[in-house]
Amino acid sequence: MSPITIVEIKARCTQAQSVLDYLCTHGADLRGIDHQTDTYFQVPHGRLKLREGRIENALIYYERVEQESAKQSHVLLTKTPSDSALKAQLTQALGVLVVVKKRREIAFIDNVKFHIDSVEGLGHFVEIEAIDTEGTIGQEQLLTQCQSFQAELGIQPHDLVAKSYSDLLLAQANRA
Repeated sequence: MSPITIVEIKARCTQAQSVLDYLCTHGADLRGIDHQTDTYFQVPHGRLKLREGRIENALIYYERVEQESAKQSHVLLTKTPSDSALKAQLTQALGVLVVVKKRREIAFIDNVKFHIDSVEGLGHFVEIEAIDTEGTIGQEQLLTQCQSFQAELGIQPHDLVAKSYSDLLLAQANRA
């Protein structure tokens, strides 16, 4: 299995309907609304999560540097059946770090995936992921795609979020 390269941004979003309107008027392939639970497991490096939803179910391992601007990730993704026994096995073997629950609208324009997220305990976000599954697009083009859509959607630098939802929830729990 080859890693997938993704360049992505995450931003706080107060205008989810504007993002959805933009996607609709620009011919996006709207995949629907998914209610997802991401269970993050304790691992020595990188991140390992099991995503459970109606649309997307996968075991996902990724590594990336956390920064507010566009960031590159190397992802290993294995699709899993819904209602898999995998969660119990991983929980027993590794232990759960944190659980992220979200309502996610999913759309694509070519190789670029858009998430409009409402995350329990955190609020509303938009994510833009320029994805290279075959290793043929290259980091520069992925970055250009990401930045272009960021500008088109009017996402300002102060809206960008460096950390993953899991880190934001963990930081919130540590403050409590």
